[in-house]
Amino acid sequence: MDPFVLPDTTSIAQVTLRTHRLPALTQFYEQVIGLKVIRQHANAAYLSATGQEPALLILEQDVTAPRQSAQQPGLFHVAYLLPNRLELARWWQHFRASNWPLQGLGDHRVSEAIYLADPDQNGIEIYADRPRSTWPIQNGQVQMTTDPVDVESLQQEVPVPDKPWTGLPVGTCIGHVHLQVSNLNLARTFYHELLGFAITQQSYPGALFVAAGGYHHHLGLNTWRSRATLPRNPQATGLASFQIQVPDALTLHQVTTRLQDADYLVKTIAGNKIQVTDKDGITVELATNA
Repeated sequence: MDPFVLPDTTSIAQVTLRTHRLPALTQFYEQVIGLKVIRQHANAAYLSATGQEPALLILEQDVTAPRQSAQQPGLFHVAYLLPNRLELARWWQHFRASNWPLQGLGDHRVSEAIYLADPDQNGIEIYADRPRSTWPIQNGQVQMTTDPVDVESLQQEVPVPDKPWTGLPVGTCIGHVHLQVSNLNLARTFYHELLGFAITQQSYPGALFVAAGGYHHHLGLNTWRSRATLPRNPQATGLASFQIQVPDALTLHQVTTRLQDADYLVKTIAGNKIQVTDKDGITVELATNA
């Protein structure tokens, strides 16, 4: 199959999580994370940073869904990208006051990140990028590491007095999604060779990072807890799907053809969206507004 590269403007648009307890998750994402509800009904809630469409996060309730195991393929974390370091510092100040458990912090040289989990133990990263011009590149690959965050320096970003914290700022988006997979070669074939993400780092033990447009990563793929495991049940709790936004109908058609040629079952939704499940049972959507 010929090499195929996704357009530079490709991004991660949306994540859908399936849960047994919609009210608890909705409250968490409003009060701790700082998302705002756009609309909700008995079995779903739609949230974004502004409270306006499009939704970044969809929460779906299904009390009959089997429980996802932490060792199965699926979600490692959803990463919410804030516009700048000041907004990350403001979020950190809010988070500390919430008394919600912290899982860790990481300075990845390209970004600074804060890690936690929601009430269903879905992983979350809140982060801000460093200027792209400062990202360390070696042999065409981004040299991401995990070092301690300078918390004192981060806290000094916030002016005193500061405006009241009212939630995630305008411009917040999903910067990347990190998946746990059973086999990195299978993941490479699907996300790199078929979908067309470029490999940005493959030297991190047990992990692979891919992106479009020279970003450090739109997808993280690791086998740290899920190596050589069976596929997830696509109907289980946890990650129901995530959506990749492509810029035009031509790209969507090209990806659809490539997947079908590789014998993947591709479902077309409303003409501008497709849905496919990878070899690990992870459901991926690709959509375009064009």
